[in-house]
Amino acid sequence: MSSLSRELVFLILQFLDEEKFKETVHKLEQESGFFFNMKYFEDEVHNGNWDEVEKYLSGFTKVDDNRYSMKIFFEIRKQKYLEALDKHDRSKAVDILVKDLKVFATFNEELFKEITQLLTLDNFRENEQLSKYGDTKSARAIMLVELKKLIEANPLFRDKLQFPNLKNSRLRTLINQSLNWQHQLCKNPRPNPDIKTLFVDHSCGQPNGARAPSPANNPLLGSLPKAGGFPPLGAHGPFQPTPAPVPIPLAGWMSNASTVTHPAVSEGGAIGLGGPSITDYPSGDSDHVSKRTRPMGLSTEVNLPVNIMPVTFPGHSHGQALNAPDDLPKNVARILNQGSSPMSMDFHPVQQTLLLVGTNVGDIGLWEVGSRERLVLRNFKVWDLSSCSMPLQAALVKDPGVSVNRVIWSPDGSLFGVAYSRHIVQIYSYHGGDDIRQHLEIDAHVGGVNDLAFSHPNKQLCVITCGDDKTIKVWDAATGSKQHTFEGHEAPVYSVCPHYKENIQFIFSTALDGKIKAWLYDNLGSRVDYDAPGRWCTTMAYSADGTRLFSCGTSKDGESYIVEWNESEGAVKRTYQGFRKRSFGVVQFDTTKNRFLAAGDDFSIKFWDMDNVQLLTTVDADGGLPASPRIRFNKDGTLLAVSANENGIKILGNADGIRLLRTFENLSYDASRTSEVVTKPAMNPISVAAAAAAATSAGLAERNASAVAISGMNGDARNLGDVKPRITEESNDKSKIWKLTEINEPSQCRSLRLPENMRVTKISRLIYTNSGNAILALASNAIHLLWKWQRNDRNSVSKATASVSPQLWQPTSGILMTNDVTDTSPEEAVPCFALSKNDSYVMSASGGKISLFNMMTFKTMTTFMPPPPAATFLAFHPQDNNIIAIGMDDSTIQIYNVRVDEVKSKLKGHSKRITGLAFSHVLNVLVSSGADAQVCVWNSDGWEKQKSRFLQLPAGRTPSSQSDTRVQFHQDQAHFLVVHETQLAIFETTKLECVKQWVPRDSAAPISHATFSCDSQLIYASFLDASVCVFSAANLRLRCRINPPVYLPANVSSSNVQPLVIAAHPQEPNQFALGLSDGAVHVFEPLESEGKWGVPPPVENGSASSLPATQVGNSSSDQAQR
Repeated sequence: MSSLSRELVFLILQFLDEEKFKETVHKLEQESGFFFNMKYFEDEVHNGNWDEVEKYLSGFTKVDDNRYSMKIFFEIRKQKYLEALDKHDRSKAVDILVKDLKVFATFNEELFKEITQLLTLDNFRENEQLSKYGDTKSARAIMLVELKKLIEANPLFRDKLQFPNLKNSRLRTLINQSLNWQHQLCKNPRPNPDIKTLFVDHSCGQPNGARAPSPANNPLLGSLPKAGGFPPLGAHGPFQPTPAPVPIPLAGWMSNASTVTHPAVSEGGAIGLGGPSITDYPSGDSDHVSKRTRPMGLSTEVNLPVNIMPVTFPGHSHGQALNAPDDLPKNVARILNQGSSPMSMDFHPVQQTLLLVGTNVGDIGLWEVGSRERLVLRNFKVWDLSSCSMPLQAALVKDPGVSVNRVIWSPDGSLFGVAYSRHIVQIYSYHGGDDIRQHLEIDAHVGGVNDLAFSHPNKQLCVITCGDDKTIKVWDAATGSKQHTFEGHEAPVYSVCPHYKENIQFIFSTALDGKIKAWLYDNLGSRVDYDAPGRWCTTMAYSADGTRLFSCGTSKDGESYIVEWNESEGAVKRTYQGFRKRSFGVVQFDTTKNRFLAAGDDFSIKFWDMDNVQLLTTVDADGGLPASPRIRFNKDGTLLAVSANENGIKILGNADGIRLLRTFENLSYDASRTSEVVTKPAMNPISVAAAAAAATSAGLAERNASAVAISGMNGDARNLGDVKPRITEESNDKSKIWKLTEINEPSQCRSLRLPENMRVTKISRLIYTNSGNAILALASNAIHLLWKWQRNDRNSVSKATASVSPQLWQPTSGILMTNDVTDTSPEEAVPCFALSKNDSYVMSASGGKISLFNMMTFKTMTTFMPPPPAATFLAFHPQDNNIIAIGMDDSTIQIYNVRVDEVKSKLKGHSKRITGLAFSHVLNVLVSSGADAQVCVWNSDGWEKQKSRFLQLPAGRTPSSQSDTRVQFHQDQAHFLVVHETQLAIFETTKLECVKQWVPRDSAAPISHATFSCDSQLIYASFLDASVCVFSAANLRLRCRINPPVYLPANVSSSNVQPLVIAAHPQEPNQFALGLSDGAVHVFEPLESEGKWGVPPPVENGSASSLPATQVGNSSSDQAQR
């Protein structure tokens, strides 16, 4: 087919889509094979329409076209098979096995046998490799991630995943242009051309001919002007198009011609996974590797045979999704009394037991719900009356009564906003504990300010307000200057909902006449005009992942609605059932995770599953609720705040939420000691972000979140906490005699020496797998070791633990993963490795070429980048698995694209070899460290160097020539840990300033390695005298020391055996592992009766945090101990 014919098909696809011929669109996509609609494919997979899924795929590939295609079809058919087994439909499962899966037996007979054996099990989850299979919905979602990556990597889909960037109604425009041309050729052109058909060329009749009726309402052409030209079609709607681009999410809401939804694919919104990733598809068969002509070409760098069932469903075992109604927060865990009636509530985004409350008399309260302590109570007060408008001053004199309409935290929790019923918005900055400070006061609207939100247009934090004066306004959150005013509503604006998709920022707004409008951050007016169900008080909210849009509204007659919107069409997708016929007030609602909706109605809280319109369950919270209670989930969905009668607030929790609250039952915040850190010059109250969060709270609330990949010191995401919890009164009495927790005997903690490999002499690198059930080590002789914990009676979840010994695992082939080495001794090389996110493979080097190993088979998939220079550190780009940052021994950093086998950038700034690399996906930077004791920050978009700084080495301490400097990001992604043999330091990234530092005393042994715990609340550090120290990360205070006799035999001297590397468990904050110079690996956990490593010293015992930020941060008591 010619290129023009191909383009015509695209124009027809666009036309069919605009005219809503949906089945025909997808049929043409499939039959032509020109455009693979990933969004449609996703929907069909989610819905389990397997016949349609395979039929649609058949237009683009067949099962035996290549290994990618084979893997795609296998995953789909395997899922169909497992679903039949899960429903105990054996006959259907056998049918699928014979008709669909039998074809794969010729490629992998062992696998087919294993699949067949699943028929003999009562529950296929008894198979170890399928033990983490969840429910059907989650399994489909996980499979879909893999399918999308396979499709993107498949050469047959190349150039078929992007729809051409066409203007709206392009086919209509071409027809209009043709008609214009035909009209110009008319011998007697008329001012009102008569267009009756497209089947023959247009020609105006004779001057005395009969006049046909005006085609003003012709459904194809639209209205035509009186003077003979033909305008672009679709320009006749009630809302004229504007020059600004309309974002895809809003296109379907437009009152004029709808924008085709295909371009969403080219924008990346429908796919959302970047380029094809070799990193998630290890090979079980690398026989063809030697035949490659280039190291990592995409079409050859990965074998994709149907080699194994998935080892795990990534993220499912510790994912954040709530899997059953039992996980809903339904049990009353706390009852608080605010003193006046709560109108709006919001949990802190990081410190998830911290609740902000606004009331009907203008009060704001801040509660630590775990300890039931109200940290702050502020009555309404205008901060600067003289700067307020005269209408406001007059209104306050006449009636000083004010109510809070909305309270909300900024995304990082460093600010919160309060919208009042009179003109005013007040923005506070939060510095931990009870330390809130006046930041901005804005006389925002004439009348009430009905809603308030934060957003980040152009990477600048803004405050969005709406009010009785029918306007929406955007303000700079730092200065309070007004950025935009949006006018167009004809009634008071009730709510705002900012969001972004495909890099386009926009705001939905709702007004009391039921109108929904949408605005870009420009002055070109609303892009949307639509009616909300109920046509009165409506609020809108997105699901946690930002992909689904909901609204909740109540009519003046008391009829309430929760609906999900189809954004591409601007239409209601589903309406949820279960409201009282006449609600007694305006219903408020909230969403949690990506699964549940909740609303306060009929003296109770009602819950829905997002995918089911029927009411899931109703909770009355032990009674005492108002007719329409206010509700608010915390970020993890483990707690739910509900307003109650008599000025009360009830905190409901699920099992995880109640466990979280118990952690804080005996904690309260010492307000007098919380602000000392943030007053240091290195911190500024706006950018401090999660540094204001409580040290313990920030981590504990995140423990149930998805595991963060930990690659030694390789770019973790952590939460920095500077607020120090004060121990309860009983503990305070003991604080006067506080002593460092010293562990000297094996009986004082749980420790385990892992089974050994006699060929290994020294452990050089160590890491837990992301699933938390194995430990991988790289020895100095270039051999890798893998210990796996198996599921058994003593270890039902097969997680790494010091209580059960693991297996030193090898595949049945008996091969070892051994790195390429140069002619020189591997002991002299600098080893490095990085593990893939799903634990499928490891990329590793020991002075020679970089090797890619399959973690299931231990086979070498490929090798690349022969020295010189040799790789000394490896780190994956957090957003693109194909981009690897490779630190070299010649002091450069190479940014390497695996897919195209090309070095994209070479970064120069260090003078010695690179010893550490870490990415921050929040700040979009790469931090590097070198043997030159220098730290550099690079922009990860353009790879230019932003800042660099040499470590401040203690006087009199001369580091060895081979001294490593390691870097690792805190969970907040804004601070990072620096580890050097002379010190531990915490740096703030944007200013590259040291905010905390700890230095061992002069006579102490050097630090060999250190790492954050998985929640960033602790730092584990090993020393060359074989001791291990545990620090509180919030202030770098020493809290526990583990001495050599705990784990070294009596006949082994600590001068002969030292810990060289330390690794933290990815989900258990109190578990870590040590790799020793004698080839041994030990796992450590505190006693179950203790549950943690020591007790942090009280502030009275030292002056660590009161020292200037750049000075040594260890107190005198620490010095004496270390």
